[in-house]
Amino acid sequence: MDKLLDFTDKTIIITGAAQGFGALLAKELAARGANLVLGDIKTEPLQALAGELKALGTKVIAQACDVGNETHCKAMVTAALDTFGQLDIAVNNAGIAHPLGPIETLSNEAFDKQWQVNVMGVQFGLRHQIAAMRKQKSGVILNVASMAGLGAAPLGGAYSAAKHAVVGLTKTAAYEVAADNIRINAICPFFTATPMVTESDMVSMAGGLEKAKATLARGAPMRRIAEPIEVVNAMLLLLSPGNTFMTGQAIAVDGGLSSM
Repeated sequence: MDKLLDFTDKTIIITGAAQGFGALLAKELAARGANLVLGDIKTEPLQALAGELKALGTKVIAQACDVGNETHCKAMVTAALDTFGQLDIAVNNAGIAHPLGPIETLSNEAFDKQWQVNVMGVQFGLRHQIAAMRKQKSGVILNVASMAGLGAAPLGGAYSAAKHAVVGLTKTAAYEVAADNIRINAICPFFTATPMVTESDMVSMAGGLEKAKATLARGAPMRRIAEPIEVVNAMLLLLSPGNTFMTGQAIAVDGGLSSM
C-alpha cells in the first residue's frame, strides 16, 4: 500500500458516519487498515455499516452520537482510548441543513439548531479530541465545513453563519495546538450528491433531482455538482500520514468556484 494512504492501525473517530461523506470515508479508511470509532444519531444505518465493515475484518466501534450533546462527543473519545489506546485522527463530519429562506424569514429555532449541531458539535469534538492528542503530542483533526463557510449562501443564511464559525474554530484551534504536533484543517465542499442535497427541499423547489443538480451546477465552472467520492478522496489526502505540514487551512473542493 502507498505510504501516503496507509492508515494501518490508526484509530479514527468519524461523526455523522451513517451516510454521506461519513459512511463513504469510513469504508475508504477501513480498506486502508484503520480502526474506526463511528458515531451518528441515526443508529440503525450506523450499525448496518459497522456490521458490513466488521465482516471485512475491520475493528469497529459504533455508538449513538448526537454531536450537540457534549457527553456523546466525550464518549466517542473515551471509546477510542479505552479500546485502542490512542486517538490518531478525528473527523468532525456531522451536520445539518435547514429549510431555505431569506435571512429575514429564518426562525430563531433554525439559527439555534445550526449553532448547537454544526458549531457546538465541532467545538465539543475539538475539546475532547485535543485533550487526548495533547497528551500524545500528536494527532490530526478534520472539520467538515462548506463553501457556505467561505462565502455567501443565498437562502441558507443560518447554515452559512454556522459553517463560517467552523472555519474560524478550525483556524484558531490549529494555531493553538500546532506546537503539540496536532494538525487541524477544514474541508469546504461545493454542493455534493449526498442526502443533504438529494433529500433536501431544493429538489422539490427545482422540480426534481436532475433539475436541482443542473440548477446548482451553474455556480461551478466545471458545471456540475460533486460526487461524494471526489470529496472523500480530498479528505483522505488531508488526513494522510504523509501530509505533515498542512494545518489551519480551509480547503475548497468546489469545481473551480473559488477561482473566480
